[in-house]
Amino acid sequence: VAAGGRAVVAAATTPRVANRWTLVTGVVLCYVVGFLAYHVDANRLAAAAAPPNLVTTIRGVLYAATAGFLAVPPSSVAGVLGVTGVGAPPAAIRWAPALCYGAGVALDFADGRLARRTDRTTPLGTKLDHAFDTLGFLVAPLVGVAWGRLPVAYLALSAARYVYRAATTWRRWRGRPVGDLPESRVRRPLAALQMAFIAVALTPLFPAVTVHAAALIAVVPSLATFGRDYLVVTGRLGA
Repeated sequence: VAAGGRAVVAAATTPRVANRWTLVTGVVLCYVVGFLAYHVDANRLAAAAAPPNLVTTIRGVLYAATAGFLAVPPSSVAGVLGVTGVGAPPAAIRWAPALCYGAGVALDFADGRLARRTDRTTPLGTKLDHAFDTLGFLVAPLVGVAWGRLPVAYLALSAARYVYRAATTWRRWRGRPVGDLPESRVRRPLAALQMAFIAVALTPLFPAVTVHAAALIAVVPSLATFGRDYLVVTGRLGA
């Protein structure tokens, strides 16, 4: 994946730019493969090869490819290629992050349905799904900020999951109770909405100023949901 992606990026830019993409993508790919290897039960390796889990793993690979564009912002590509003006890289590069992340989002809707239809829902699949959801919510907004497509404030969504986990872990460490996360009818739809919004935001279809304004509005419900969940599990708010 890293070698093939490097060839595509090099063909559209330069070997130096492609090397930067490969380095970042390679690091994230190591995480994807390492996470899979760590959570696979040695006695049940077939679970990793189940079609739903293969689809989820491909999502992780696509998010790794998206992460590589952190090292290839449009301004640097334009500068390397000697293009007049900032933010005028080749069309293939301008669309690449949105296509990689968007494909991963599409597969997110496919792997769960496939698992249910084939009756291959597994604990491994659940772990992979949560881990790669979190990975996507981290790398795609970072690329969006680096490319000027999203405001820095939108990174609050990327940090929210980590802040939530850190806060609940801190409470447990201090011996304070942490309840179970209640079921929610809005949590999953909001996550899907954010995924779709990020995919669209990464495209060059809309002016950055319009996307920035929309991002500040779109992020509010998800942040409010994280806050509500924390208040519920800590007993400060009824489920």
